[in-house]
Amino acid sequence: MNTFALTLVRLGWDRVLTLLRAASMLVLVFMMVSICYDTLMRYAFAAPTHWSLEINSFLLVYLAVMGAAEAQRFDAHIRITFFKDKLPQAVRRWLEVLTGLAGVIFCAILAWRGGLMAHQAFEYGERVSSSLGTPMVLPYALLPIGFTALGLQFLIDTLASMGRGGPLPPPDQPIADQPSPSALEHSGESS
Repeated sequence: MNTFALTLVRLGWDRVLTLLRAASMLVLVFMMVSICYDTLMRYAFAAPTHWSLEINSFLLVYLAVMGAAEAQRFDAHIRITFFKDKLPQAVRRWLEVLTGLAGVIFCAILAWRGGLMAHQAFEYGERVSSSLGTPMVLPYALLPIGFTALGLQFLIDTLASMGRGGPLPPPDQPIADQPSPSALEHSGESS
């Protein structure tokens, strides 16, 4: 895959991750407001909400699975590199490829199983046994969406490692020997 194609893929994917990041920010603000509201109602008026704990539990899952792809994109996952740093560059490159492929396979399995869980919850009309009665298909659907996004990011990183000898740089840094992403956007506007 040439660098121009990688840049186009990166631009599109970065826009998807930007959308997920914005949604995660809104979710976090909602969680903060609803937890504060629930705390105020519980301790000041002795009338706690019946929905806050349930909704915020599901939203916490949302933040975890939807943020994983972006963390992978920015290489922000925790890792121990003591031994890896001592290996020759060629071995490190293939280790990154193997790790990326393992990540793709792991995410594919979790997305598949999460999709089955969501489908079964929808098919059987499963609901949380609470006064709110949230359909379980909603939180279960987060698993295939989040792990598909993470798996795609692993795949992008793996292809970049195979083609360039290392992962793509962060979104704010252009890939060497090509126009920057902003230059590509401006050139698309003039045609």
